[in-house]
Amino acid sequence: MSAVTNIRTLSLPELKEYFESIGDKKFRAIQTYEWIWKKSATSFDDMSNLSKELRIKLAAHFTLPAITTDTTQISGDGTLKSRFKTFDGHFIEGVLIPTEKRNTACVSSQIGCSLTCSFCATGKMERKRNLNFDEIYDQVAQLNQQSEKVYNKKLSNIVFMGMGEPLLNYANVLQAIDKITSHEGLGMSPKRITVSTAGVAKMIKKLGDDKVKFNLALSLHAASDKKRDTIMPINESNNIEALIEALNYFYEHTKNDITLEYILLKDVNDSIEDAEDLVKIYRKVPTHLVNVIEYNPIEGAAFIKPDEDTTQLFTDHLVKHRVNVRVRRSRGKDIDAACGQLANKG
Repeated sequence: MSAVTNIRTLSLPELKEYFESIGDKKFRAIQTYEWIWKKSATSFDDMSNLSKELRIKLAAHFTLPAITTDTTQISGDGTLKSRFKTFDGHFIEGVLIPTEKRNTACVSSQIGCSLTCSFCATGKMERKRNLNFDEIYDQVAQLNQQSEKVYNKKLSNIVFMGMGEPLLNYANVLQAIDKITSHEGLGMSPKRITVSTAGVAKMIKKLGDDKVKFNLALSLHAASDKKRDTIMPINESNNIEALIEALNYFYEHTKNDITLEYILLKDVNDSIEDAEDLVKIYRKVPTHLVNVIEYNPIEGAAFIKPDEDTTQLFTDHLVKHRVNVRVRRSRGKDIDAACGQLANKG
């Protein structure tokens, strides 16, 4: 084994081979594997039922590059935002959103983002790199520990709605979810996980081919190509028609829930005509819910959220046409932890 091998890239059989190669017992591999995934150890020193000699030997042969919590802020509404530091000095953010019924972790999949959506703070950052699967796992594990410590209950839900586009880091996101849902890891139900995408049609279809068990959310945010092109450049190569086809393909192959996300922007996408266009899309996609989201201000963007009357008229039109709609009120706005605000601001 190389001295720079990340131990978390090894399967259990590979760990067993390693312990056999150093003349140790196979069950040490099981103990080590449990420390890595079920107990979310962040260093070899954490592995207290291994001898000190063995822990030194592991540290000499492997790395364990876990992310660390750099800062944590708490909002007036109880939302916690954490800035995590990666092994190579980059920062990402994750958010813990507590409610009476559930505690949700909002996690990042990339360091920065390449999609440049005009209403999103992360979109104004340069994409440095994809997060590795174990770094994504670390966010969930550490937010779960925060949830237990602060609110005395485990995470109930996970949403991939933090920094980055999950489907442009496809392999790492799916591998992280596999570890999060495995009985050898955190044991969470995939039905409690939602992956949100700005709309990469080819990869949405791949999710269907891979028959994933988690739910999908599409960040639609405009119901015509002309408007969506303006605020989400990805639409130029993944237009609404292509996304409708991809979402139907995904549902046909998985039968998992699909949500449409729609941020209301004053005088941009908040008219009754926009609502009617959204109704038409809703009828073409097997979606179970439209989330209407209030816009959260960011630096360098001129958008503002519509007034309550406009929001009400918009949602009333959807309800009138039998759209299952929910207005999602933002959490953590006072600490820049709300939808679209994650940008590594301390």
